[in-house]
Amino acid sequence: MKIYGIKNCDTMKKARLWLDTQGLSVEFIDYKKDGLSPELLAEFVQELGWQALINKRGTTYRKLDEQVKDTMDEASAINVMLENPSIIKRPLLVKDGEYLLGFKAEIYQEFI
Repeated sequence: MKIYGIKNCDTMKKARLWLDTQGLSVEFIDYKKDGLSPELLAEFVQELGWQALINKRGTTYRKLDEQVKDTMDEASAINVMLENPSIIKRPLLVKDGEYLLGFKAEIYQEFI
């Protein structure tokens, strides 16, 4: 399993703690530290859709220019996510080719 996100995110911390308490070994990939390749992002967009990946409740999204938000499509969203990985909803857990976005313990329990 792999989990993608940003180390200092509170939701990431909760997810990683939950996974640790379950005794699960998960590889953590930090978008800010490890980077995010266009190929990996394309995979995420294909599996989940760009709309699901954009965290509209976060500070990064709120700071975007209104015109950027109003005219966002897949291509522009990909560019925004590559330039500002903090805008990507997290965590993103990947297991056996299946993708789970966000964290809720009961959903993780079913997913694992």
